[in-house]
This record gives sequence, C-alpha cells and structure tokens, in this order.
Amino acid sequence: MTKLLHRAEHALLRSLLFALRQIPASSASNFGGWLARIIGPALPVSRVANRNLQLAFPAMTEHDRGKTVRDSWENLGRTVAELPHIGTLPHNSLSGPGWSVEGAEHLEAARLSARPVIFFSGHIGNWELMPPAVAHYGLPFASFYRAASNPLVDQLIRDLRQSTMQQEALMFPKGAKGARSALKHLAQGGHLGILGDQKMNDGIEVTLFDHPAMTASAAAVFALRHNALIVTGHVRRDGPARLVLVVDPPFSPTPTDDRQADVQTLTQTLNHKLEDWVREKPSSWLLFHRRWAKPLYRQKEAAL
Repeated sequence: MTKLLHRAEHALLRSLLFALRQIPASSASNFGGWLARIIGPALPVSRVANRNLQLAFPAMTEHDRGKTVRDSWENLGRTVAELPHIGTLPHNSLSGPGWSVEGAEHLEAARLSARPVIFFSGHIGNWELMPPAVAHYGLPFASFYRAASNPLVDQLIRDLRQSTMQQEALMFPKGAKGARSALKHLAQGGHLGILGDQKMNDGIEVTLFDHPAMTASAAAVFALRHNALIVTGHVRRDGPARLVLVVDPPFSPTPTDDRQADVQTLTQTLNHKLEDWVREKPSSWLLFHRRWAKPLYRQKEAAL
C-alpha cells in the first residue's frame, strides 16, 4: 500500500511540474501564488505562522499578522510554481521574469580569494535561485537537504534541482554522515551552501528576535575549521518570477583561543543577519515552522 501511495504521489507531482513548465514563468508564479493564498490560510499550520509573527514582531497588529501570513503563503506558492522555470529564467532581463544579482562584485571577490566559501542564507524570497545564480558566477556549491519521506518524490526534486544548475551539484543529507561529507568537501577546496533559519534541536542556543533559539552551528564550525570565507545573501522577489539575489560583502571569522565561544559568537552574528532580512519584509520568510522552543507555542494555546 505504501508503494502505491508513493507512486501516486510521485505521478501527481510530476504531472503538476510538467503542467507548470508548459506555461510562461510569470503565469506559473501567479497561479501558484493565487492557489496558495486561497488554501494556505485555512490550514492549521497558519496558526504556527501567526505565533511566529507574534514572537518576532510583538508590536504587529492582528490585522497585519493576518495579511503577512497570507502574503507568506503566496510567496511559498510562487516559489514552488517557479521551480521548473528557475534554470531557464533570463539573466539581467529589463522587465518581466528573470534574475539578477546585487553585489556581484562580492561573488567575484570570493571567487578570486581561491578559498573555500560558505554561502549562508535562509528560506527567504525564492531561495531556490541561490545555487544556480552563484554557480553562474563560477562558485558552484554543495548543499544540505532533508530527504522527502517518499523516495520517488525525493529523487524527482533532486533531479529538478540538478537541472536548474545545468551541472552536477553535490547534495549532502542532513545528519552526521552529511556533515562529514561536507567537511571533506570544504577540505578539498569546495564551497558549501547553508540555509540556517530553521530550528535544529541538536544545535546550540543563541537568540533570534530576542528569544532563545536552537540553531545549527555548522556554518560557524565549518568556517572556523577550514578558514572558509563566509558570504551571506538572500533572494528578494521583485515580481512574478522576477528575482534578485542580494549578496553581502564576504568576511572571514576571527578565531580566538576559545573555539566554543567563537562558534557561539559567529552563529549569533548569522542569526542577526537573518533578522535584518526578515525585518525588511516579514512575508518573504517561510513562516510555517516552529522556530522557537515548544513552550512558547503552548503558552499561546493556553492563553486562547
């Protein structure tokens, strides 16, 4: 029965992606955004998104939280619907669908450094643009991924991401084995991409929007261990399938004799960067994960 369900799910997703690929990128984006905006707010996970906004932006009104949740669903729908088109979007188009980079000189500086580079970002805008855009500038990076429970769907998504790169891209599964592979990759001069905005129960405690948040320390640990350059950046959505990768100046961690404190400090620095991006446009952030400790969510449920 499980195999039949997996096959049915795979066939449905494959058909949907094929259909989205047949229409213009802007139309696909508009359809995905419209559908998610209608269906998403009615789903129970929207309560998580609302609570996340209360925690991150306590001064935000109930009306604005509702609008932000709807806008976040729309962004997610657009992101999914744009995925089949990412690899064919024009570079530096004057209008309409396409992608560009603000801060391309920072990518060039990172490339010329001849050092391993860690690209740090979050699930903001259309984060799927980041790997092919950075690869376009000569810095293809490996990344971590969380495997889908359906192996057929997992392979479909991996193949789709590979096709957007137009070259082989390493993807390491999350966990100890993937971490070892990533360290080896960096040691050999490779580059690594990390989306560091989701809760990691076996991470370290720093703060995010002034609340304690268990956070993956991989970016900091890897950078300090291999003297890697860190490049932070996020994707800004300027319209349907019109995306901008905003790249910040590279920086090098400054190690001290206390490696644990260095990891803590650098991880906190990266979380502050995430806060800055989310403050720019809260609805661009993927709001539907419990980012903070469970009691913060139970408190709200008890209050209701």
